[in-house]
Amino acid sequence: MAAMPSDPRRVTVISHGPNCLDGLTCAVVITRNFAGRRVDTTFAGNNDIDTAIQNYSPADPAREELWVTDISWREDATDGHLNRLVDRGLDFYWIDHHKSAIDRKADGHLTVSFTDHVLDDKYCASRLLFEFLCERAQARGESHPGLLALKNLVMLADDVDRWVLEIEGSRELALAVRTMSQNDAYRVLLSMDSNLTYGAELRRALERVERELERTLSLAGQTRHEREVSARGLSVVTAECDGFTGEVADRWNQNRSRTVYALYDRRTHGISMRRSPDCTVDLSRLAGFFGGGGHAAAAGCNIHASSGNRSSEIAEQVADALNKGADG
Repeated sequence: MAAMPSDPRRVTVISHGPNCLDGLTCAVVITRNFAGRRVDTTFAGNNDIDTAIQNYSPADPAREELWVTDISWREDATDGHLNRLVDRGLDFYWIDHHKSAIDRKADGHLTVSFTDHVLDDKYCASRLLFEFLCERAQARGESHPGLLALKNLVMLADDVDRWVLEIEGSRELALAVRTMSQNDAYRVLLSMDSNLTYGAELRRALERVERELERTLSLAGQTRHEREVSARGLSVVTAECDGFTGEVADRWNQNRSRTVYALYDRRTHGISMRRSPDCTVDLSRLAGFFGGGGHAAAAGCNIHASSGNRSSEIAEQVADALNKGADG
């Protein structure tokens, strides 16, 4: 086994959060991979990522490496900040799988002198990261048993993040971590064994899921609004939720066709976009119209609307964007 450097660099992770199973798993993968080294972890939402990166200003970048996972930045000023750190010796790695990030890089943005990066929508970010680190360890002749033990967790994160939902327990685990604080969720995932044995904290979290999901479904039903986009043959369904926006859309998707959901989450104050199975609207582009991003079938953004008439105002704005072809 290759020897570790005598004076290893400090590792900093900035990953998608606060309660995204994929983003949390990325942080766990990196921490396990660099066992024995100092790893500092920050979780950032889409609206906080530029600030989080720009606030990262180590005194000696040549003694640091930065990993940004499952998220991308928007401001050219962030490119400049990162490039200045790289010029001073920072090792910088970026792993992402969102279509909005792929499109932005193709359009000439995200121009950083990466030490290495993986940008691919084939798998979720934690699976891309896991495979990247495993292949790198093999090429270097290194052994990382703690990393290899995470394969089952990574596959669950990939299954639920890409909404494949073929692995038993993936959706339940994703829902459970949403009810926990990000520090507790990260700590619990970091301590799980290769069989993903649930401890008392995760079992209690699953019990909370059932109670909270019923409450958010009730709230969503009370605030639901529907708007037809006749010119496109589409329907826009909006509502307010208290978390679990994807699950609300999934419940409502039964017997729906050509429908776009734009659900306001009272917890994050953001909009979660989903679509019915037959709908071909590119939600990553639609969300991008409002300054957000994501995947073709699931995306997020912020839309300003007054609290007294929020669902109706969001529906009008999304319908107007669709009429303008913002998803094209």
